Amino acid sequence: MHDLKFREMTTAQLQEESLIDIGFAILEDKKNSLTLTELFDEIQKLNGFTDQEMADRKPQFYTDMNIDGRFLATAENQWGLREWYPVEQIEEETAPTVKVRKKKAKVSEDDDLDDLDEDEIVFEEEFDEFAEEEDEEDEVVIDFVEGIDEVIEEDLIDEDEDEFEIIEDEELDDEDLEDEE
Repeated sequence: MHDLKFREMTTAQLQEESLIDIGFAILEDKKNSLTLTELFDEIQKLNGFTDQEMADRKPQFYTDMNIDGRFLATAENQWGLREWYPVEQIEEETAPTVKVRKKKAKVSEDDDLDDLDEDEIVFEEEFDEFAEEEDEEDEVVIDFVEGIDEVIEEDLIDEDEDEFEIIEDEELDDEDLEDEE
């Protein structure tokens, strides 16, 4: 990028420049990081934009700053130039921190599982009694189903077996095959 000497430019010339280049020139001139609001105010003073014009341009300017590799968000709402910061410092500041969860809570949950309630033991005994009663009912149902099966089998045997005629493959001619398609 060319060195932008914004202090020597007229308002008309500044309005022709991109906001991102003006923002870069302002940070380069100040040699210090600025909040986003301070940077917007400086650009507005230089360009002579109204509050509404600047408000309309802010979203695009912010997007451009995030995409442009020359800028770096250094702290809460502070923006500086990437060239000011050594790589080691940048990596440390931007690297996410991992929180280690304590396992103490899980251990106490496991202790609760080891305790047996007397109600559970009583329930298991009651269940065994109920299961024995159910076995007797199952035998009655099985006898009833077997009786139905015998009736159904007799009905199937009585049906006419002449309903269906088996035709050998040799007896089929080309016309029958075409009809099937």
